[in-house]
Amino acid sequence: MVASEIRALFAVASRPEVVSLAGGMPYVTALPLDVVGELVADLIAKRGPEALQYGSGQGDPALREQICEVMREEGIDAGANDVVVTVGSQQALDLITRIFVDPGDIVLAEGPSYVGALGTFSAYQAKVVHIAMDDQGLIPESLAQTIYALKSAGNRIKFLYTIPTFQNPAGVTLNEVRRRQVLEICQRAGILIVEDNPYGLLGFDGEPLRALRADDPDGVVYLGSFSKTLAPGFRVGWALAPHAVRDKLVLAMESAVLSHSTFTQLAVGQFLATQPWREQIKTFRELYRERRDALLSSLDVLMPPGCTWTRPAGGFFVWMTLPEGLDSKAMLPQAVDKRVAFVPGTGFFSDGGGERQMRLSYCYPKPDRIREGVRRLAGVIEEELRTREMFGTGRAPGHAGVDTPGPDLA
Repeated sequence: MVASEIRALFAVASRPEVVSLAGGMPYVTALPLDVVGELVADLIAKRGPEALQYGSGQGDPALREQICEVMREEGIDAGANDVVVTVGSQQALDLITRIFVDPGDIVLAEGPSYVGALGTFSAYQAKVVHIAMDDQGLIPESLAQTIYALKSAGNRIKFLYTIPTFQNPAGVTLNEVRRRQVLEICQRAGILIVEDNPYGLLGFDGEPLRALRADDPDGVVYLGSFSKTLAPGFRVGWALAPHAVRDKLVLAMESAVLSHSTFTQLAVGQFLATQPWREQIKTFRELYRERRDALLSSLDVLMPPGCTWTRPAGGFFVWMTLPEGLDSKAMLPQAVDKRVAFVPGTGFFSDGGGERQMRLSYCYPKPDRIREGVRRLAGVIEEELRTREMFGTGRAPGHAGVDTPGPDLA
């Protein structure tokens, strides 16, 4: 496990004068906090002894039923007995990796991929092989070719890790045709899919997309979370897994924490039972759409020629590519000095890629702050272009390994 050298920079970037386009933090102020406070007080008053006691390693049965109702929004028909509640979906990812991966095993992942996943895979000594993406998500032909090459060389592939909807960090979404192709490829190859879907209900247009798990109950482990649709502070996520995997997840869960917080599970369950949670998600969607639009319109107007970026239809993130010769990680100290922050692209690759890329997050700053942040960032890039034109296009030293600034930016 390796600490990132850019953590110190982000300690500075957290100052109020810095516009942070880095952190993937939900805008929890949009919650009815007075209602949440009353709900928690009522929970303690009426169910305090139960809420403050040990609980089941699989999770509260009533909450697992409610989770099944949430997943039906994405076409998943599942039973509560196959749901394991976890401490956020990050713990579910850790437990899945612990169960399946031996040192040296292969994990397939999109390139770029979620920094928290790459850190987990690295900690369990897996070798991550990235699958190419474009604006429509993971490329099925690249997946099939990579699987064939790895198996022909005698490598052991344990699973494909994918965020198919509003991907972190790229913001792109796997289209319906490709979803079917990815399922077919992995079914033929006998490869498990780990579908991480924290942003699936945060689309800006139309109904939620059908989850991969909805069409392959036996070949997909689905990871979900209330961190983006309610609040990350509750730390409640889940895994929906085939029976045999579910049993191992419960054992691994009990080994890790004995039992997770009964209090937070009951609080989330109380919110789902008494509040219009679909309307709350709609509120979040509208808020994030406005901020997405502020970011994209500012990029269109202010960014110098040669910069390109994705145009997400939901979620939290835009993935930007810099002109040839620039290095996002090398630019970060200058950007922080100019009071704007982003996450360099190198943190989202395990193989040294991402030097010209950066992730921009629009979920937390207000629209006017986003526009100001883009103005500052455009100035940094223009200055870097002038410097490169004058002195050449030398690159910073090569990147190796996972380089993630921390959970508040994941």
